[in-house]
Amino acid sequence: MAATASFPAAPPAGLHARKLLWLLVLFCVVTLYPPGDVIETIRHLRVPDTDDAMRLVEARDLAAGQGWYDNVQYRFLPPDGVPSHWSRLLDAPLACLLLVLTPWVGSGLAEGLVAAFWPPLLLAVYATALFSGVRTSFGPRAAVLAVLAATQTFGVTVQFAAGRVDHHDVQMIAILGMATALIRGGARAGVAAGALAAFSLAIGLEGLPSVALGALFVVGDWVFRGRPALPCFLGFGLGLGLAAPLLFGAQTAPHLWTATACDALSPPWLWLACGGGAAALVCAGLDRRLGSIGARIAVVAAIGAVLVGGFALLFPICLVGPFPGMTLLVRDRWLLMVNEMTSVPKFVARRQWEMLVYYPVLALAAFAASWAAFRGAPEHRRAYGVAAVLLWPGLVIGWFQFRGIYVASGLIPLVAGPVLDRALALAGDRAAAPRRRAGLAALGIAMISTAWMAPAALAGLFEESGAAAASAEAFACQADGAVKPLAALPAGTVLAPVVMGPSILMRTPHAVVAAPYHRAIPGLTAAIEGLGGSEADLRRHVAAHGVRYVVVCRARPSPGLDGPAFATRLARGEVQADWLEPLPLDGDVLKVWRVR
Repeated sequence: MAATASFPAAPPAGLHARKLLWLLVLFCVVTLYPPGDVIETIRHLRVPDTDDAMRLVEARDLAAGQGWYDNVQYRFLPPDGVPSHWSRLLDAPLACLLLVLTPWVGSGLAEGLVAAFWPPLLLAVYATALFSGVRTSFGPRAAVLAVLAATQTFGVTVQFAAGRVDHHDVQMIAILGMATALIRGGARAGVAAGALAAFSLAIGLEGLPSVALGALFVVGDWVFRGRPALPCFLGFGLGLGLAAPLLFGAQTAPHLWTATACDALSPPWLWLACGGGAAALVCAGLDRRLGSIGARIAVVAAIGAVLVGGFALLFPICLVGPFPGMTLLVRDRWLLMVNEMTSVPKFVARRQWEMLVYYPVLALAAFAASWAAFRGAPEHRRAYGVAAVLLWPGLVIGWFQFRGIYVASGLIPLVAGPVLDRALALAGDRAAAPRRRAGLAALGIAMISTAWMAPAALAGLFEESGAAAASAEAFACQADGAVKPLAALPAGTVLAPVVMGPSILMRTPHAVVAAPYHRAIPGLTAAIEGLGGSEADLRRHVAAHGVRYVVVCRARPSPGLDGPAFATRLARGEVQADWLEPLPLDGDVLKVWRVR
């Protein structure tokens, strides 16, 4: 049976199998959203991450009338506030939904409904793009199996969970769309791929490695194949070079058009995007004169040297990464402690075995796609080649920083679906070698995240992860039941642990000094030094930021910089401070003091 075998049109058995697969997909999708989680999201704004809370705050402010180009969060490090580097292109649909629902159900319920049902809506978009792309290359059964694999890929499902209104899911959709367009090839598909790449950059730079590798793919395709590959190369360059500045202008205030921002779409990245579009035009104009691979390589190398050299000369600050200006204190005491910045070896050292459901499947998909790109059926090599090119950046970056796997995980089903389809085809082929059938079936199963739950759970039985317990404690301190009682206090500025900042902004009228965002170095420093240092440190930062309330989490006070912190000893009742007045608060999760 061929690898692209589809469902028989006439035999009832084939039709039954098709319906069975779709029912299995439906069951898996429904189980992704347990009613309890959805209800908690609607009633208590239960969101998975601090970024989701901050996104809702931004959307709420936009719906309340804050200017489109005014992306400053004024309750964060008041009075000046902190300018967000996030895209208004995602705030807009959420704000529109809030404006539509609020008159009917009230603001609180409207926010809960948006948080609960926006992710499933995006999951439907992702599944549609995945099904369409795989069906075009591998047939309908492989497409259904790809969607089924997606519902079992934790790197995908965590980004579409109830309450997940952050931007990673939209980036995943954009990069998947770019991949399927590049697989299709041609001028129109190239333009679509370039435009989706630009959209991904406008949403956030996490997709930058994928966009860069996508550009290298179309360039390399033209270098080795010449004129047949030119339409896709030219289309991608024009789509990226035209869409990127348009999207940048649409979401960036005109007075910031010349400002360098290494953490968001701005002149440094426009230099590369627009330069790439110009490069495609130059190569198209010279194509007839470049009859050999060597000549095309020379032209591409010269253009690449100009683009990279110009970037280094014009924007040297961005060569050190997206966080220029970050102090060593903040880097060591906050950034490197964040899970998404953790390396795989560090996960292993911490006994955080949950990484087994994320990283191995990405590695298997990357290796399988690479092998099939060279040794697979000729008609499928382009599809596997694109998948491999876009999976490897996530695999390499993800080894050093866990967040590297976010976007790449969305491409795992692009490989898993066809592998499972081929395994089913061989299962019914008696002429196939048993070892080959068993090997392909094992590979397909191993690319399903849920297959790795057993070893992860088994490892957890033998040794409990302290990091997991700490994460649960931190989540409890941000929950509605813990934070909402603070709303009963007169509005003021709160100095609280870094991870609590977005939840306080979302659930109370208070302002915050600290939240987990790299553009707010003074606030991060205040939380690290103030809550982790001596009484003098705490008092200094309280005075500097006009703090009215000091808040700590009973179960997880801030770690001390040098021995037990004063705030931790204060929470335990070991010391007193006459300039801090303890306040009674409903619940026993937080401790609060008013600054006298």
